[in-house]
Amino acid sequence: MGATLQLHLTQDKIMSTYELTITRLIDAPPEKVYQAWIDPDMIKEWFCPRPWRVTQATIDARAGGSSSMIMSGPNGEQFPNNGVFLEVIPGKKLVFTDAYTSAWIPSEKPFMTGVLTFDNESCKTRYTARVYHWNEADLKQHEQMGFRDGWSKATDQLELLLAGKPIVG
Repeated sequence: MGATLQLHLTQDKIMSTYELTITRLIDAPPEKVYQAWIDPDMIKEWFCPRPWRVTQATIDARAGGSSSMIMSGPNGEQFPNNGVFLEVIPGKKLVFTDAYTSAWIPSEKPFMTGVLTFDNESCKTRYTARVYHWNEADLKQHEQMGFRDGWSKATDQLELLLAGKPIVG
């Protein structure tokens, strides 16, 4: 029992050590926020902070299902983003990783695992995105890539989309 408790405490410490988090109260029900994550047409509208855009998206939102996106920059940059869903609880939770590309094929360089929760708060959504990295170097790289600013801007765009307002940029 003691060894099991120690293992869980160690895992929790490691996960929180290499974790980046964003949380927001979004004025939309959890099902709509969740849908914006799993609908390829919707994710193209909001996921990348402008002037970047998702130009291609395929999403199979089920445990073991794959996700494939291409994020395109204003100067023709292309950044493929492939992964697999580990856990899917419709309207409540998505867990995904880039440790696998599709059909449990290991990726060349795993970078992160994302845990998204969509909690109901009086018909609004407490949206929390936790991103766990394999090590400190990956965490620092994601910070330098602009995690906080980028995911915050993308979440702003998500809110605009769900409110039926235009996303400028």
